[in-house]
Amino acid sequence: MKQIHCFLLLGCFVVVLHSVHSQHKIKLLNVQSGVFWASDKENKKKLPITKGLMVDLNADFGITVDSSNRISSWENQVVENEIDAFVKQDEGRTLKGSGMPRLKKNVPELNGHNAVIFHRQELVNHNEDAFDHLTKGSGFTWFAIISIYDQVIGKPGVNAFFGNLRNTNIDKKGEYEGVWAGVSDENQIWIGARNALEKGLWHKNSPHVLAPEPLKSEQYYLIIGKMESGQGNVPLELFINSDKPIASAKFPVSEKVNPSKMVIGQERDATNYPGFESFDGAIARFLIYDRPLANNDLNKVIKYLNKTYNIK
Repeated sequence: MKQIHCFLLLGCFVVVLHSVHSQHKIKLLNVQSGVFWASDKENKKKLPITKGLMVDLNADFGITVDSSNRISSWENQVVENEIDAFVKQDEGRTLKGSGMPRLKKNVPELNGHNAVIFHRQELVNHNEDAFDHLTKGSGFTWFAIISIYDQVIGKPGVNAFFGNLRNTNIDKKGEYEGVWAGVSDENQIWIGARNALEKGLWHKNSPHVLAPEPLKSEQYYLIIGKMESGQGNVPLELFINSDKPIASAKFPVSEKVNPSKMVIGQERDATNYPGFESFDGAIARFLIYDRPLANNDLNKVIKYLNKTYNIK
């Protein structure tokens, strides 16, 4: 018997009735507005490494869309975690809803998995301090299944696809510290971190770890950023599709930093000019671990993601 999904709006709840081979499941989802989209895929395949996993944004699950297929919420799939959903941000936008990305279902190049399409748009997690420790000594490893489109130039060379940089323009403190990544205007991937010890865009306290070659437009890749734990100068490495780093730099870790909210689609919760430093592209999966994965663990996650999403 094929799967049947029914959606009934009861106040602020969505009731999902799921029938598979005469087995019946009822799931209550607390949805403030819009329609919760439930995938026909079953989330049976678990990540091979979960220790230190803070964020798992999976475009097959946890997406809430409106009637125009615009995403208002993307739920973190890590359970029992203080980091919940990444949600739309209208503040600073002249046209309400213009910052909402869209859902693209059943992408053939991704073995039929879904992707979230960003055109200088963003989703914000409003936990102000949950990610601060990433650049204060814990180290990190993040993974993105991502496709880059041609960029619309805002701030030259930035085009960020995630970050938790401090809103220095608001509190007038620090120097936009945090972790971030993006693509150059020529579609070269870059990763970085900032420690607030120096002004300016790229320098020794804000290394610009840049891929030597541009990515092909509208092709999916596995991008990985990894920073070692500890104080002092620690390695910051960039990987594409494999466990061999293609670029690296040293990052001077400082415990005095105070990053802000984590944002998917741009470098920070930039309500003063939303979309100006954002990227154009698609993200199918985004993971953050709050530790540097050892080579064996790194390899396991890479193999899992490459196989799952048909990354060559």
